[in-house]
Amino acid sequence: MPMTRSNALRDFTLRRLLLMLPTLLGITFVVFLLCQFVPGGPIDQMRMRIAGAEGFGETGAGASQRVSSIDIPEEDLRSLQRYYGFDKPILVRYAIYLGKLVTLDLGDSFRYTLPVEDLIASRFPVSVYFGVIAFLLTYSVCIPLGILKALRHKSHFDNITSIFIFLGYSIPGFALGAVLLAFFAVQHDWFPLAGFESQGFAEMSLFGKIQDRMHHTALPVICYAIHLFAFMTILMKNSLLENMGADYVKTALAKGMTWKRAVFGHALRNSLIPIATSFGNNISLILTGSLLIERVFGIPGMGLLFWEAITSRDYPVVMGYIFISSALMLLGNLLSDLCVAGADPRVRFGE
Repeated sequence: MPMTRSNALRDFTLRRLLLMLPTLLGITFVVFLLCQFVPGGPIDQMRMRIAGAEGFGETGAGASQRVSSIDIPEEDLRSLQRYYGFDKPILVRYAIYLGKLVTLDLGDSFRYTLPVEDLIASRFPVSVYFGVIAFLLTYSVCIPLGILKALRHKSHFDNITSIFIFLGYSIPGFALGAVLLAFFAVQHDWFPLAGFESQGFAEMSLFGKIQDRMHHTALPVICYAIHLFAFMTILMKNSLLENMGADYVKTALAKGMTWKRAVFGHALRNSLIPIATSFGNNISLILTGSLLIERVFGIPGMGLLFWEAITSRDYPVVMGYIFISSALMLLGNLLSDLCVAGADPRVRFGE
């Protein structure tokens, strides 16, 4: 008895979910090993505090030699190693980490002495807020714009919009953020320099809160969306142009089908397949935040938390961020495949 499409889809999804487990295992193992061998851990930072090197920003061979030369009493050193779990072999430490990970225990932050899952839970909604707005703004504009550019190919409208699109594609989001801050925040004081909300936000009226939040949202969202917006617009236009010149469209026109129906009834659907391919990946990327954009704007999201964890060698937070971002990326890849299957009925699972 042939397998139905719904059963094939179910089996395909289950297989992909099961394959995520060894992939996540490999990612966490590699990152765990890197964290163990990177200098500047909590014990080294304690040596730096003893030496008076506040901020942990000193680099170079001289700084490393000076830090390593600072002696900590042997008994205290063993106590610190037991406290941080460094007295056990690497594989044993990784096994302990996996045991906690199964129960969704990501450990405690070295810097904040708080559970990593609580830190991530407090920062994740901020990144989701900016990511979802940028995502909706991008797809709601780039698809119609790409269609319009394809229909008016080589027109003045197409040429002028292409200039701005290629500029947006070539400028990194964090670099654009620095320019926008310098012009709109520093020079003209039209937007705030940093942060997610103003002081006294809790005492504002509902309208005041909405206005303040949008005031802090405008510039970062532009930086979040600019590169993805440019890429998706170009992808939509090129895909539709290719399908408009395909043989099946010419055949439909030869049989008497109207141009409008041939384009919007046939070519457009096939043109959405490349958009569907990147749909899940784009969701996973924007939900985990942008390290550099959040750094530029001082947004307390996942990206900034990851940056702070790297600079302060907060290994549990680094591991937690990598684990969540990797899981989201794998789920995004699965979602992309499912979107392609929905847009293209020719896709057969398990073949």
